[in-house]
Amino acid sequence: MESNDLRRAGLKVTLPRIKILEILGTAQPRHMSAEDIYKHLLESHEDIGLATVYRVLTQFEAAGLVTRHHFEGTTAVFELNEGEHHDHIVCLDCGRVEEFMDAGIEARQKEIAGKFGYQLVDHSMILYGRCKRPGCPSHDNPRTKS
Repeated sequence: MESNDLRRAGLKVTLPRIKILEILGTAQPRHMSAEDIYKHLLESHEDIGLATVYRVLTQFEAAGLVTRHHFEGTTAVFELNEGEHHDHIVCLDCGRVEEFMDAGIEARQKEIAGKFGYQLVDHSMILYGRCKRPGCPSHDNPRTKS
């Protein structure tokens, strides 16, 4: 995304908006809190306050440029809305978020909606589990081992 995307969304091109858009466009991980974005700005010696970050993210969300998520056990996180649907799986211990798209799951959801007399317009699916990544805190907790 770039400054043209801001204009198309009806937003004035400003330095804070461009910087935040750049951070979200190159973010690893893709899902960032306002505080994460603010820390990136500080590391880059940008003079943009946390209140401005929140305000810009709210404007981006209203304009459809970003999507806000409230995963269990986390603060709100944001990701660029690149127009392609995907679902999420979240580790309950380390907070790692993976995105996935499964055509079989998508078809089944439409089928279920139709069975109940609905035309599926939108949905959000978040799976929660414990990742098997080395270093994840779940590996050190005997109660979470299965």
